[in-house]
Amino acid sequence: MLFDTHAHMDDRAYDADRQALLAALPEQGIGLLMNPGCSLESSRNAAALAETYSYIYAAVGSHPDAADEVNEEVLEEYRKLCKLNPKIKAIGEIGLDYHYEDIPRELQQKAFVAQMELAQELNLPVIVHERDAHEDGMAIIRQFPRVCGVFHCYSGSAEMARQLTDLGWYIGFTGVLTFKNARRAIEAAQAIPLDRIVIETDCPYMSPEPFRGRRNEPSRVCYMADKLAEIRGISAEEARRITFENGKRLYGIDG
Repeated sequence: MLFDTHAHMDDRAYDADRQALLAALPEQGIGLLMNPGCSLESSRNAAALAETYSYIYAAVGSHPDAADEVNEEVLEEYRKLCKLNPKIKAIGEIGLDYHYEDIPRELQQKAFVAQMELAQELNLPVIVHERDAHEDGMAIIRQFPRVCGVFHCYSGSAEMARQLTDLGWYIGFTGVLTFKNARRAIEAAQAIPLDRIVIETDCPYMSPEPFRGRRNEPSRVCYMADKLAEIRGISAEEARRITFENGKRLYGIDG
């Protein structure tokens, strides 16, 4: 059984075949799927998907690309969604992205802090997107020692991964783990405890080899499990079992 711990099934890329893809997940060995929001609109959509399918859970939050929408009204709606829908298990996808800097850094940091405060208030884990902002990202999470979660689509060093897991965080690996130039991701996956690793597609992005460049789908999370098994010298079945249980523990999913 597999747990795709980060998939954007509310994305427009699935408008033509979303229902068929989601209905097929159990027969493809996908037991659970976490759909995080990236904005207020996508958070609402993620929450609706979680209510429709028993094996789908949701997170609500504003990605750094949507940091300019974060205000008290938006935070209040996230608060209400979390309290009304027990299948919302995290605040996310939140964080920092300095790669393109379409949103000013100060505004991204302000939105990140505000949503970390919300997670602390609600006692929920967070899903962190961090790109080219390692120092600032670490500085902000250290302000909230009672908040943990996952750094998804991990792009940092092995040393930073060890620092995060020492603080109680999880590390999420995508199809990048299968890329030929994936040295940093592989080093990080080798460096941290197995009980802190989760796997994800981040679909429709980050398709693993041999599908790189095509629309990604949850069924391909098996490629990350197989690559992790190879990296850590364990069986594919064990990699599936460990990452499935890790994902459940991360998001507080019982049963």
